[in-house]
Amino acid sequence: MQTNWEELLPEGILFSIKAINDMSLIKSDLLKKLIYSHRIEVTKLNSKNFISRTALISYLSANTIPADN
Repeated sequence: MQTNWEELLPEGILFSIKAINDMSLIKSDLLKKLIYSHRIEVTKLNSKNFISRTALISYLSANTIPADN
């Protein structure tokens, strides 16, 4: 069974680090490390970093290990 991130994530285009942390998906400390190491795509608006829904789904899909059936 494959996790369907399209259904699980709320609608939206860009998510702030705080919003992703509040969804309990990825902690803000880990997100900052991923951003600084260029492992997740980020959009910078003024001084704030935002992650697109598409980039978040791509990252989560690539780092999801399927369970054995």
